[in-house]
Amino acid sequence: MIESIQKRINIMKIAIAGLGLMGGSFALGVKKSIKDVKTVGYDRSKEHCKKALDLGLVDEIVDFDGLKKSDIIVLAVPVEGIIESLKNLKDISEQTTVIDLGSTKEKIIKNCPSRIRQNFVAAHPMAGREKFGPLAATDDLYRGKIVVLCDLEENALLHSDRAIEIFEALGMHITYMKSSEHDRHAAYISHMPHAVSFALANSVMKQEDPKSILALAAGGFKDMSRIAKSSPDMWSDIFLQNRENLIEAIESFQKELKLAKELVKSTDEEELKKWMTSANELHKIL
Repeated sequence: MIESIQKRINIMKIAIAGLGLMGGSFALGVKKSIKDVKTVGYDRSKEHCKKALDLGLVDEIVDFDGLKKSDIIVLAVPVEGIIESLKNLKDISEQTTVIDLGSTKEKIIKNCPSRIRQNFVAAHPMAGREKFGPLAATDDLYRGKIVVLCDLEENALLHSDRAIEIFEALGMHITYMKSSEHDRHAAYISHMPHAVSFALANSVMKQEDPKSILALAAGGFKDMSRIAKSSPDMWSDIFLQNRENLIEAIESFQKELKLAKELVKSTDEEELKKWMTSANELHKIL
């Protein structure tokens, strides 16, 4: 696989904008998977740049314009930052591939400058951890995970082929969707669960003595509240960029939560069990 990638698409230099969990892990995964690749990095945070070099995430730190001299540019920044970055990449070569790792897709694609739309591959790796920053990066974050590629018919083959080969080299399973379809699905299986986790954490923290409550915390609470440790900078951007789909997902969840409340109030044990049994069916299709 590694040799075929080098021969078929001649990857020599990959640039990563954003050297936190996603970008740092991408850099480490690429260095592990592709022979002789050179990685350069950019981040607005000087501290992140220093740590990325110290940790060996990238070979060199460059300014934003320095990214443009690479064969592939990976945008691993918050979703609004991706849109801003694309505006500043309008002068790249026709041979330069741009891949984003954002959790929303439709608005980003709509705001991509037409001059580079064929260069820009919209991707969402379904991978992550609740930790963030360069220290959270691992070389196997993407391995075995799904990556969604959206609206590839708008890409030149050179760029879509490069993206596919890169994600295959990282050990990812590729699926294809329209960007609008992706955003609606992501609202239910990713964005809304984060909203629920943040809400759960806040509901406990607003009690009179949250430490006493947390002393009882076991696996269920820890599992559900774990992702409330995720980056507020990243997730506030995602929530607002996908707000219509997220609102729909939250309202759907609220209906189920309201039903649960009504069943508990009614003390109708049989109906409550039926409601729970219906939820059990989810794991037959996972």
